[in-house]
Amino acid sequence: MSKKAAAPIGIFDSGIGGLTVAKAVKNLMPMEQIIYFGDTAHLPYGDKSTAAIQAYSVKIAHLLLQEKCKLILIACNSASAAAYELVKAYVGSQAKVLNVIDPVVDYIRETYGDQRVGLIGTKQTVHSGVYQRKIAELNEGITFSALATPLLVPMIEEGFYKSDISQTIIGNYLNKPELKHLKALILGCTHYPLIKHEIEELYKGKAEVIDSSEIVAKATKAYLEFNNLLHQETPKKDRFLVSDYTMSFEHATQIFFGQEVELEKFPLWE
Repeated sequence: MSKKAAAPIGIFDSGIGGLTVAKAVKNLMPMEQIIYFGDTAHLPYGDKSTAAIQAYSVKIAHLLLQEKCKLILIACNSASAAAYELVKAYVGSQAKVLNVIDPVVDYIRETYGDQRVGLIGTKQTVHSGVYQRKIAELNEGITFSALATPLLVPMIEEGFYKSDISQTIIGNYLNKPELKHLKALILGCTHYPLIKHEIEELYKGKAEVIDSSEIVAKATKAYLEFNNLLHQETPKKDRFLVSDYTMSFEHATQIFFGQEVELEKFPLWE
């Protein structure tokens, strides 16, 4: 096995939501070491300017390069929309850069030609138009609509999911005209896998609810396999870095990652 294959996978997000992607990657590739960076000092990215998101993302990517990561996965829809091309330009010669949007667009192309597809996400992701543009470029006759759902992230982070409150909020969003008569709904935020089941219940099987974390994990594995970069031996311990630390983040990691982790405070700027 090459030295490069033994290197870790770097994953970053605006906070802890990207741990749903990290969990999917770890479930699919348990022999890989993950170094996760949550920019908790600057969350949420969903209401930040493009320039700010780009500055944070490039800085984090350089930190992950310093940790010798063989691949950098932008596990945040807002950062994927705003900063992917810039991050790739800065660090792409030293590590493969992946985002959470392109694998989902590929899945839509393969599965939903000439059908109606919807998306829910943060204001930044929806208003960027990145999904709409990429799906239109497929020329597959797909009808696409998107709805910003800004109440869902704070609802999830405050623990108000799987409750009457969440059912009311989710139900109000899903009843909007943009999300009617869909064949598939993209969960365009890494927090949303935690409410996937509730959304599926409201759609009653009439639309596929697409969990991007699973699709992105498969795309990551496919890249590593193709390039002979899969790690086959016992990995080093996973690391979880945050730019700011609070007890609530420590607690929330268990919700998003599915197990307790030890957070290391690692400020972006001293």
